[in-house]
Amino acid sequence: MTKTYMAIQAVAPGRLEAVELRLTDPPAGHVRIRVEACGICGSDALTVEGIFPGVTYPRVPGHEVIGTVDAIGTGVEQWHVGQRVGMGFLGGHCEICSRCRRGDFVNCERQPISGVHTDGGYAEVMIARANALAAIPEELSPIEAAPLLCAGLTTFNALRNMEARAGDLVAIQGVGGLGHLAIQYARHMGFRVVAIARGPEKRALAVRLGAHDYIDSTAQDPATELRQWGGAQAILATATNNKAMSALVDGLAPRGEMVVAGVGGDEPISVHAGHLVLGQRSIVGTLTGRSIDNEDTLAFSVLQSIRAMVETFPLARAPEAYQRMMENAARFRIVLVTASGDLAMRD
Repeated sequence: MTKTYMAIQAVAPGRLEAVELRLTDPPAGHVRIRVEACGICGSDALTVEGIFPGVTYPRVPGHEVIGTVDAIGTGVEQWHVGQRVGMGFLGGHCEICSRCRRGDFVNCERQPISGVHTDGGYAEVMIARANALAAIPEELSPIEAAPLLCAGLTTFNALRNMEARAGDLVAIQGVGGLGHLAIQYARHMGFRVVAIARGPEKRALAVRLGAHDYIDSTAQDPATELRQWGGAQAILATATNNKAMSALVDGLAPRGEMVVAGVGGDEPISVHAGHLVLGQRSIVGTLTGRSIDNEDTLAFSVLQSIRAMVETFPLARAPEAYQRMMENAARFRIVLVTASGDLAMRD
């Protein structure tokens, strides 16, 4: 085994560079992963653009990581060398803070973010905390599995934790990286699915993915349309546009909720208090999920044949791929593939 590996580091805001890093053994409670594939996510900008408070350079981005365990630190019992694993946005909980003691691992007070606080998956090798890992089903290739560890988990978990029940009207705002997966999950969960996006050209895709109805927000007022159908019991907001989210609240049914998964710019979500009080509507946020939730997401995706629409790039072209994602040119997720991942696909 070589003593170095290739990685793509953010070395300053907006700058990604290829480097060779020294191979190290995993510390206690961690494993070393031979990376096969890593999805590119909008949240990678937290590191690459220096958005996250206190981010330090150099740092390897990436948190939709699929690979094979090739070394194990002391104290790790649940994983073994050669096992396929995945790593998502949340880098592992501390197990001792007040939130962890209550079982709320997602909101661990000391939890690192993969690719922000610790080096992530834009690399041939990654060190990961063992309690953050998810087992990968044999039915999923590295390229298929990678986007499901963040985009998939975020939408799947949001939908299954809603108050809405099978048969209820659920609206998906956005037919993009998150939205195109959310539509598929919502349809297979038994909801009446309405997709909301800008322009008539996305209608055919939304219907093909499973939407029963489509609202073109450039030609129709989404809230008015939703009220004509009795209101949405839930709206999953995936597009990073807070102004567009604000306009949807009045389309909720009584006791309906808008679940926010897409983080927009500095402009706040604005809502009239009367729209919340009259009808007891609510707005809540959702943040990915635990490692076991990731395994549930993967299992459901296999069961219902749900996959992301992806473009692939070799690891060496990560800067180009990242820029394509930032320009909103990707349709719909981008996955980086390493030499190990290319070999795994051939096998």
